[in-house]
Amino acid sequence: MPDVFKDYVKNKNARPGPLKGVRVLEVCTLLFGPAGPSFMAALGAEVIKIELPPMGDVTRSLNPFGWFYKEQGPMFMHINTSKYYMALDLHIDWAQQIFKELAAKSDIIEFNLRPGVTNRWNVGYEDIKKVNPGIIYVEKNGFGQWGKYAEQDRPSNDGASQALSGYAWMSSFPNRPPLKQSIWICDVFGAMMGEVAVLAALHHKKKTGKGQYIEMSQTENIMRAMGWVWPYQQLTGKGVEPAGNRDQCICPADTFLCKDDLFVALAAPAPEEFLGLCRAMGREELAADPRYKEHTDRLQTENALAILKIIAAWTRTRTAVEIEELGRKFGFSATRLHNSRDMCEDAHRRSRGFVKELDDPLYGKYLDHEIPIMMSKTPPKHRWSVRPVGFDNDFIMMTLLGRNQAQIDELYLHGVLGRWKDAQGRRPPSDWDGQAGAILRR
Repeated sequence: MPDVFKDYVKNKNARPGPLKGVRVLEVCTLLFGPAGPSFMAALGAEVIKIELPPMGDVTRSLNPFGWFYKEQGPMFMHINTSKYYMALDLHIDWAQQIFKELAAKSDIIEFNLRPGVTNRWNVGYEDIKKVNPGIIYVEKNGFGQWGKYAEQDRPSNDGASQALSGYAWMSSFPNRPPLKQSIWICDVFGAMMGEVAVLAALHHKKKTGKGQYIEMSQTENIMRAMGWVWPYQQLTGKGVEPAGNRDQCICPADTFLCKDDLFVALAAPAPEEFLGLCRAMGREELAADPRYKEHTDRLQTENALAILKIIAAWTRTRTAVEIEELGRKFGFSATRLHNSRDMCEDAHRRSRGFVKELDDPLYGKYLDHEIPIMMSKTPPKHRWSVRPVGFDNDFIMMTLLGRNQAQIDELYLHGVLGRWKDAQGRRPPSDWDGQAGAILRR
């Protein structure tokens, strides 16, 4: 471990995150919305997740194969850690006034609702600016707040964004149907881009004292990740066709089946890397072949397919581990494809502290990964797992807004505040004593 990261280990649990003192109000659902504030929470921000009672975020019950862990779904658990949970019915005028009180004491507000919803709830940007002129106000959804699709009130999700952006087309294989990624990549990438904008806005506010409005389209964000496709299309007039796992900018670079029926991702674009691969295969003469000698020649479709066919025949004679070892020995990239079990058990990730066991007082022990950023002085960290709908209502109302118990009880009576519904994904574990987790709220 480098000396600089000894500080990371030392400070992991001893120092607050770099965003300590920053308060975020989150009115978000699914992944595109909540994933960004979750990142902020790991960096030390105080994130208050506001849900509509009693059902809350739909992701609470949007789980693979309908699987739940102690009444909670893995999707929601992974993306909503270290937040405070408040259930506030923003359809009600009284709840809107409470939201504005919270907004006046906050730095950032994030929504991922359909266009026009925040204005109908009287919590739009202009409404909030009246109580907090310095607010950083974020609205994000599939297609943005204006434009043709927004005017149509068109619903969206990650799959729709993969389709509309061209990502599903680019990710597919030749002469096969489009291939949608099984992970919600548009959600997560868009969320991270959103927090880049939020951090930039915080920097601007520090210098000028002024907040601002931030608008984001999930579809446009993933288009940004597709790199060379758009300039190439515009400058050449040529459409980019699906190429499967073959990299169209690097050759050789593809995924290959091995002797043991495992796969390796292999790449050798640089001259010394390609020569090393040829030596590993016992085919050093290929490095001098005019079809393959220069990288630009290898990229030509006919030549690329020919050299990839040669490599594919060779990998079938070796195990995945053997090819990894040959890659290290001869200086080209070769990495065995990991499945979900491999990802959890990988010794490298364990040694870096990236994969670790979390011990949550409400939901118990489970394995998850840390935020993939190592900061030596102010490292991010998981502070606690998720909470039932409305778990922190009383705490927030008392500590931030100065309400007493009688006043809070009246809010429950009129449906302004709410709690979980007695349904999977919403309620606490069956063995919850009503106290577990409370210490973490203070």
